[in-house]
Amino acid sequence: MAEVVQRWAARLVNTDGVALPQEKLEEILTGVAHDAAAKAEAAREAASRRFTALFAGAPVGIALAGPDGDVVEANAALGRFLGRKPEELRGLELSALGFERRDQIVLADGLEEIEATDADHFVHRVQLGHADDTGVWADVTIASLPGDRPGTTYPVLMVNDANEVFDLQEALRRQSVHDSLTGLSNASRFKVQLEGAFTPSARDQVALVYLDIDGFKVINDGLGAGYADEVLRGVARKLESVFTEYDALVARLPGDGFGVLLRGQLKPQNVIKLVEDALAELAEPIYLGDAGVGVSASVGIVVRDVADGGPEDLQRAAEIALHRAKEAGKAQWMLFDPELDARDRTRYRLGAEMAGALESGEFSLVYQPTVKLDGSRRLAAVNAGLRWNHRELGELDSPEFYPLAETTGMTLALGKWLLAESLKAAARWRAEHGDAAPDVCIRLPGRLAIDPDLVRLVKEQLDRNALPAKALRLCTDSASLLDTRGEVLESLSVLADIGVKLVLTVSGSADLELIPRHELNVQHVVLSGGVVDAIDDIDDEIAVRHLDQLVTRARELGLRIGAEGVLTDEQAGRLAEHGVIAARGPFIGISVTGDHVDDLINSDAN
Repeated sequence: MAEVVQRWAARLVNTDGVALPQEKLEEILTGVAHDAAAKAEAAREAASRRFTALFAGAPVGIALAGPDGDVVEANAALGRFLGRKPEELRGLELSALGFERRDQIVLADGLEEIEATDADHFVHRVQLGHADDTGVWADVTIASLPGDRPGTTYPVLMVNDANEVFDLQEALRRQSVHDSLTGLSNASRFKVQLEGAFTPSARDQVALVYLDIDGFKVINDGLGAGYADEVLRGVARKLESVFTEYDALVARLPGDGFGVLLRGQLKPQNVIKLVEDALAELAEPIYLGDAGVGVSASVGIVVRDVADGGPEDLQRAAEIALHRAKEAGKAQWMLFDPELDARDRTRYRLGAEMAGALESGEFSLVYQPTVKLDGSRRLAAVNAGLRWNHRELGELDSPEFYPLAETTGMTLALGKWLLAESLKAAARWRAEHGDAAPDVCIRLPGRLAIDPDLVRLVKEQLDRNALPAKALRLCTDSASLLDTRGEVLESLSVLADIGVKLVLTVSGSADLELIPRHELNVQHVVLSGGVVDAIDDIDDEIAVRHLDQLVTRARELGLRIGAEGVLTDEQAGRLAEHGVIAARGPFIGISVTGDHVDDLINSDAN
């Protein structure tokens, strides 16, 4: 300082207007310098105290490091966060504060980035090591402070507690991939995992199991939603307890469905064994208070190599297998069968094409002749049916497509078309052959039988074709009569009042007794099924006795008695001996076209 004072004093002595000697100037300048230094020191000490107070009292954890990255000082907040005394952290590398190796690498990369670039700070979320050997989540910021020599810097680590934020994020993440009711994976996560099972590097086999609780609506409606939820939780626990192998993932799917994904070296018998164990476990009642609720499930199973198709194919196969299990009576499993699937594809294709085929005129009428069994074999009636003239598959009879019509909702449209075209044909026969024309018998599809507009539909077609009601026979069965979805009995009563002849197909006494019980104006009954089949064996005394009882009761009710499904002339003869007056079936011909009906009418006339 003395040297600086002397230099400035010498310069001032040589300045115009300065009259003091150099020694006096040096004395004055020395005082000024000491005063300035004192003030600077005071300011530095005040700043140091402020920094110390801020460092010590900050709620944020702070660690100061030297140029080598070792901790020089740590504040109390950091000590509390890590469960250690601050002095215990001195001498540790900043990167060593990371809980796991990956956390330590993140901290080391941050220190290197701050030192090697112009970045002001480095921010990341890591786990830091706690004194109890667990990890605590923290949002860390690494920055640098100027050193006491020009050009030097010192790293500083600032730590914010991120555990609450992390826990909240984890909770939200879990909610997004787990079912809130059962705790199982949800459909979204299940789909992601299923797709992940088919990565290019995947090997071995994958199995998909779909389960649906049988009769869950009964539980829900009978016991209430709260009990139903408890049942779902119980099912979830049982499935998790069974499916513990093959990297199993159990998920709750929409409604009362569950899915299980298995991966590894699998064979169908491995998966079937687990499914049977699960069904046995589910059979044990789930107790809700004093009530033990029994649960059964229908299960669809598919097992295949990951190279054979993709997730969509696997899902489709499992859904088909589940559908077959339900159709087979529920409470059982079904393994996907590729051959059955190929046949079903053809059937489902027919179902999809049916509406267009009806519109484009691919359907036609065929008739089953009903002949008298009085020895004349004269034509008594014709039973109208449908034939599909498929452009690729050829002629398809009703049993090949009518079940699909029920599934696709086409039964009503086909029934209306059958009614309209049959009465049009009947009107033509009556115009050409007069009273020799046979009655037309139409078997009402279930959906048409319960239609509230049945009476109007029939009357409109009769009027349109100027056909007397007595030329039409409407055939139904006990299932349709007892269907609660429509006013079948009332509709049939009205139709009988306008002159339509009613025909009831019966297979036993219970069916026959529906007539007096509901006061039905039925004119004809047609014996069907086992009661007819058994008469093929002349020595079956029980079958003969059953037939005689039905015929006797029918006569008491004033009914004309026919039979369907008659195979041979001998069978027709035996039925006639016991009072059956008309029949149809292979013995006379299965089905004929409208032109053939004309031939039969002409033949009878001659």
